[in-house]
Amino acid sequence: MTTHPTWMRRDIDAAPAVCGDLLRGLDTCLPAIAAAIRAASPRFAIVCGRGSSGHAGTFLRYLLGLRGGLIAADASPSILTVHRAAPAMTGALFVVLSQSGRSPDLVATAAAARETGATTLAIVNDPVSPAALACAHVLPILAGPERAVAATKTVINTLAAGAALVAALAGDRMLGDAVAALPSRLADALTLAWDGWSDALVDAPVAYVLARGPALAIAQELALKLGECVGLPALAFSTAEFRHGPRAALAPGMPVLVLHSDDASAADTATLAEELRAAGNRVFVTGADLRAPPAADALIDPIALLVPGYGAIERAARLRGRDPDAPPGLSKVTRTL
Repeated sequence: MTTHPTWMRRDIDAAPAVCGDLLRGLDTCLPAIAAAIRAASPRFAIVCGRGSSGHAGTFLRYLLGLRGGLIAADASPSILTVHRAAPAMTGALFVVLSQSGRSPDLVATAAAARETGATTLAIVNDPVSPAALACAHVLPILAGPERAVAATKTVINTLAAGAALVAALAGDRMLGDAVAALPSRLADALTLAWDGWSDALVDAPVAYVLARGPALAIAQELALKLGECVGLPALAFSTAEFRHGPRAALAPGMPVLVLHSDDASAADTATLAEELRAAGNRVFVTGADLRAPPAADALIDPIALLVPGYGAIERAARLRGRDPDAPPGLSKVTRTL
């Protein structure tokens, strides 16, 4: 196992600072963007992203529905780029999320959304990327360069930017305060180590990550990183969906990470965790088996879980003899058609 800090570890450690940079930078552009979107009075939202950005899109869709008053759907870029259909998006808020802003399918879908009447916004790390230029409005995530192939600090900043957008659109002061406190919560999360879960991943054939509501996006992201960095097939499910079939594939001994949410789903999630533990699975519940920052805001709290989660994954990759900075077969900029 290598002992020198990986680029992935350095990016995780930088997350609180770069998130603070983002929130300070938003003061210069977010009020005008929110005013323009409100003036357009969108009737619904369409969110477009792939990979980690797609998981940030899942989070944004939940927040738009919960606090923004907008039903939000996934864009499914293949409808346009593969099947050559171009549904009209008049009256929509279209948001494309991407670190590089260079995937052809995302760029084409953003351009089509703008041409067919949507109010378009790019949440990107590169404000002059093709995806950004295809949109009427740009919200830079200001995460700076990221050397590791696996995205970490850029994902956290994308989540934070989406939450800040929803707070501004809704005039939701409580949500805005929770976003403003995020850098300090990320700093607190850097003190947390999920070594027990990390150790359980080393000899596992497969892993599961379960969550509910906005935390599902975090579960999806951690499962992706397990495959990407650790080389471990991993499945993410809503705790509700897990009961509708996937649970049957879970064999005793498989590690299951359960992300606790301090909301109405908490009791049901706890019951499921105990059932799985009784069936012989290695279950790790955040806030119980794994330390988590104290609950503050049920919508924003899941973001901070990425810090110890990413850290555990980076450690597990090294324990399995893999370089988390350079997953085989992958590159930093991914282009899909």
